[in-house]
Amino acid sequence: MSRLLDWRRRWELRRTPPGPLRSYLEHPFVPPKTDYREVDYLAIDLETTGLDLANDLILSVGYVWVRGTSIDLSSARHRVVRIDRSIPEATAIIHQITDDESAEGSELADVLEELLEVLAGKVMIAHHARIERGFLTNACKRLWKQGLLMPVVDTQTLAYRTFERRQTPFKASDLRLHALGDRYNLPRYSAHNALSDALASAELFLAQAAYRDNGDGLPLRDFLC
Repeated sequence: MSRLLDWRRRWELRRTPPGPLRSYLEHPFVPPKTDYREVDYLAIDLETTGLDLANDLILSVGYVWVRGTSIDLSSARHRVVRIDRSIPEATAIIHQITDDESAEGSELADVLEELLEVLAGKVMIAHHARIERGFLTNACKRLWKQGLLMPVVDTQTLAYRTFERRQTPFKASDLRLHALGDRYNLPRYSAHNALSDALASAELFLAQAAYRDNGDGLPLRDFLC
């Protein structure tokens, strides 16, 4: 899948005008046969006004760089996005982002340009990555008329595969980020903060990878979704 994705990257590059998206596409994707320990990842989490990809908006972006099997905390960033509407009360209660905070945030184009510069050449890590991939793709379409291609590791998908392979009964709630963190005895962070959830996703991936790795390493393709 990753090899096909890189072919699509090269094809998209030929028709993408100069700008942040073209600069991102100029970096080759990591070959799927690469040992996962030699790969650079970017753990990303988004907080949004809701889960409707067509109508809801990105409120904040958090990310942290994972260099092989180490998390580079100096790379951690949290950016609040300025949006053009009031934040629903129920959303503000969950994410603790108010209208005033959003008004002082950055334009989405600036946040995405920064994110794409850091993400270039890396593999995205996210928990329930459909949300991050969907919102980032839609945002790029609105800003630059093209979607966003990227290789992805979904820690929720990895957990699902592990439960299925081991024939372990599980509930949907067992696949939540913090429930899985507890299973691996990882630190507990406040939920619904983009940066802390990105960090939790990074730690969860490394725990999942270590559990699968017998010391000889594994190819990146074993983790891609």
